[in-house]
Amino acid sequence: MAFTAFLDTNALYGEYLCDTLLRLAEAGTYRPQQSAGVIEELERNLVEKAGLATEAVRRRIGAMRRAFPDSEVQGYEALIESMTCDAKDRHVLAAAVRGQSEALVTFNGDDFPDNSTAPYDIEVINTDDFLLDQLDLYPGITLAVLRSQASDYAAPPMTMAQLLGALAIAGVPKFAAEVQRH
Repeated sequence: MAFTAFLDTNALYGEYLCDTLLRLAEAGTYRPQQSAGVIEELERNLVEKAGLATEAVRRRIGAMRRAFPDSEVQGYEALIESMTCDAKDRHVLAAAVRGQSEALVTFNGDDFPDNSTAPYDIEVINTDDFLLDQLDLYPGITLAVLRSQASDYAAPPMTMAQLLGALAIAGVPKFAAEVQRH
């Protein structure tokens, strides 16, 4: 069985990055987790900060939930106050703990100091590094997922180079560069 990775809101925020992460999970390279708190934060940020239409955001989140019906961690709320990470991210760590995640994928690693995650044996990993690990562990699957992802975009169409450029802009430039070398 694939290992479990809890995806923080910021890893799911960018459309192309979210799609890449979830396509890799769909291919079986890892088992994704998130929580109601992460999904609420994602919806709020996509509407308020990115300016996306509420209905479009709800469709996206609905598709995520349908694709991974068992990925939402439940019953973590009682743990929130006992978490010692950054206060705004306590709900994230609490859900990762409740879900017995092996990794917490985020761009905000500094919000989760080692002393807050070590007792739970959760590795905090930058999203770029997480994707590099996926490429190292599953090069064929990862490249196939990216080829399929690029070819699935029709409006507008996208080449692999354009997808890698979009992923670099989304915060995973090392991963995009490494894929380019392959």
